[in-house]
Amino acid sequence: MKAMVLAAGFGTRLRPLTHRLPKPLFPILGKPVLEHTLHLLARQEVRDVTVNLHHLPETIEKRIGTAASLGIHLHYSREEAILGTAGGILRARRFLDGGPFVVLNSDIVTDIDLAPVLEFHRQNQSALTMVLTDANVTGIHDPIELDEHNRVVHLVGASSKNLPETTSQVTFTGIQILEPDIFDRIPTNQFCGTTSDVYPQMIEDGLPVYGYRHTGYWQDMGTREQYLEVHRDALDGKVSLPGAAPSTHTPHANITGPVWFGRGCVISPEAQIGPYAVLGDGCRVDTGAVIRNSVLWDGVHIESAARVEGCVIAEEVTVSRSAVFENQSVVKPPQ
Repeated sequence: MKAMVLAAGFGTRLRPLTHRLPKPLFPILGKPVLEHTLHLLARQEVRDVTVNLHHLPETIEKRIGTAASLGIHLHYSREEAILGTAGGILRARRFLDGGPFVVLNSDIVTDIDLAPVLEFHRQNQSALTMVLTDANVTGIHDPIELDEHNRVVHLVGASSKNLPETTSQVTFTGIQILEPDIFDRIPTNQFCGTTSDVYPQMIEDGLPVYGYRHTGYWQDMGTREQYLEVHRDALDGKVSLPGAAPSTHTPHANITGPVWFGRGCVISPEAQIGPYAVLGDGCRVDTGAVIRNSVLWDGVHIESAARVEGCVIAEEVTVSRSAVFENQSVVKPPQ
């Protein structure tokens, strides 16, 4: 089976972090989230993967490369003007045609097994299978409604009048299986969404659109708090990330676990690290500094007596002596 990872978005909810680093490259335990997704696909013998790009495309191509080490044939589909989820799929048609294919958002972390999803798709002769979750993400995603046969009867933006009383509300995970017929439903050379434009019309036209309930791990990381939650879950063992780098041993540090350290970190014995602290490669933490429930990217320097809690600190940032940062994203000031 072929796959497409949607990675063209701007990551507006994660600004200012995404001004310099596109969201698909946000590290999770030392590896970009996009790389974790490619590991997930490779483990399930998906060998042909397309990634669409728009925001900082060269940065993504340079970091991910060809993914040949994973046994994947990777294609990049650049969009000069951003085309939306459906428009991006149509632009990548030459890589996806020939049979059912899976599409995933690039900003999710999951342990999903795609084999039963594909079997469900085939058994129902579905034109579209949307992977759904009962996870409580109210306020972030609009609910999707299913009937008692797991057929989707209502999507975002569609009228919900006259729905059967037996419908249930679930959340779309950003994972879907599509048939090549979808290409004929997407207008060319213009912005077009899947859940906002194409999928509601498919339902209105009576096409078989089904929802597969995923009961395992899934988390969107579209906000800072969600990004931190993914790290807490990974440190607690709620999700396995086979592509993650192992934590390095940091002797003499004052640590309250769980924590994770990249390579070459230098930490004062008088610093307090954790719980739920993740430090990228080459981080320095000086005497009396405190880091809790935070993710530090590579090369961050926390000076003495500074305190960081509930934060994401971008690459090469220096947090000054005795500074206090709580529940925010911190980036280097423009040069």
